[in-house]
Amino acid sequence: MSVGSWLLAGYGPAAGIAAATSVTGLFPGIGKAATIGAGLLGPAIASYTAVLISDTATPAWHGGYREMPFLFVGSAATAAAGLGMIAASTAEAGPARRAGVFGAALETVAMHQMRQRLGMVAETHHQGKAGPLLKAAEVLTIGGAAVGALLGRRSRVAAVIGGAAMLAGSACTRLGVFHAGVQSAGDPKYTVQPQKG
Repeated sequence: MSVGSWLLAGYGPAAGIAAATSVTGLFPGIGKAATIGAGLLGPAIASYTAVLISDTATPAWHGGYREMPFLFVGSAATAAAGLGMIAASTAEAGPARRAGVFGAALETVAMHQMRQRLGMVAETHHQGKAGPLLKAAEVLTIGGAAVGALLGRRSRVAAVIGGAAMLAGSACTRLGVFHAGVQSAGDPKYTVQPQKG
């Protein structure tokens, strides 16, 4: 937990200074340095919650400790890209569209790899509350990135639809992972069976 506190202590002020200097136009050199600092700390902030939940006895979370940080960084990238596509003009949203494609690819590959390694515990990704959420996450994330990349540069409506889909997909990913963990903790077979093998 202390690592997370230190990360937030560095990221929060850097992001705040970067935003303030961007809005006011004052101290552009300091703003650039703050932007670089926040950018370097961003992936650590995005992945830290994955590190925390993986360091538990919850089978669906602990079993995915290798892939979970990549999954969460991909999810965070798609959410940020989605917001960027909604907020920026189509002419200025190129970086957001590229980040959306990157985030969607990273999230999809990490989820696939994690499910393969989880074995029978991956059942929790397809059942209960987690099943529909993670399926929706996949459709929204990939669909939103595709709409944004293919149509978002020419159509403001498509950019907003793609961005909103990626934001919703990111939320569904986080909620789905949460519910899969709760389900795996509630059923003893997900703790006992993997230990027998």
